[in-house]
Amino acid sequence: MSGWLPTSPCTPEACAGHGGRTAGVPRAVLRLTAAVLLILAGILGAPPVRLLPARPRHAVVRAWSAALVRAFGIRITVHGTPGPGGGRLIVANHISWLDIPLVAAVLPCRMLAKSDIRAWPVLGRLAGRAGTLFIERERIRALPATVESLTRALLDGDRVTVFPEGSTWCGRAQGAFRRAAFQSALDARVPVQPVRLAYLRCDGEPAGEPAFVGDDPLTASLWRIARARGVRAEVTLLPRIPPGRHADRRDLAAAAQRAITSDSALPGIPAQRSGPSATDRDRANRPAASVHHWTSSSPAEASSLRTPS
Repeated sequence: MSGWLPTSPCTPEACAGHGGRTAGVPRAVLRLTAAVLLILAGILGAPPVRLLPARPRHAVVRAWSAALVRAFGIRITVHGTPGPGGGRLIVANHISWLDIPLVAAVLPCRMLAKSDIRAWPVLGRLAGRAGTLFIERERIRALPATVESLTRALLDGDRVTVFPEGSTWCGRAQGAFRRAAFQSALDARVPVQPVRLAYLRCDGEPAGEPAFVGDDPLTASLWRIARARGVRAEVTLLPRIPPGRHADRRDLAAAAQRAITSDSALPGIPAQRSGPSATDRDRANRPAASVHHWTSSSPAEASSLRTPS
């Protein structure tokens, strides 16, 4: 792995445990079967759906994406309204591969995803047919071309979602927003739509099951989510940042991150502060202190903040 790539200190062992009762094996198998059937239907249906006018196409994408999330037994709660149409850059914190259908269930859009996803069984093919823009994360020299592709999509009136942290975090802490993608919003003169994502248990605490962090295998993540019970996905659409409010990508990225983290962090657990990016300084990006490092200094409070396993 290249040293400049964003990293997260979150691990499956520390973050992605079951936080209570689990669903039985038969129910988990049924959930996975339903999800696979929906994905296969999505692959077959993607080409004709892309030929539809925008409004019916978005309605189909919303319905399919919501059905996929619910197939895993996860309820969806939405706060805020999408607002008017037109091109916009959607930016969200990143917790799980489930974030992709979750955002699409509320705001149908194109996604910017790492090129590795192309090789994923079934899901990779679906992502390609859905118009996903891929980025080669290992090649920093490919970044300008990626920003140019984003800009063209925005100028064409597309909504494009990016996860500026560049890596998944468990939801108890967040990484610094990388700035490169924000340049496309400046170049296309489109608004930025911050979106806050959270997966919660019945008691309102963050749910660990959806977290797809560290070296967690996709198969293990699928099974863990299929066996989860009482998980709710919360999507908060925050006020859009209009074009022209911030003159450079540094300020625009900081404003978007402030909007997402403003009232979502747990007491005493700030999000990772933004520092110089790899494109600004040629040195490795070391993960900043996270909730997992922070809790080690306070054993009494750590027991209430760490995801049960």
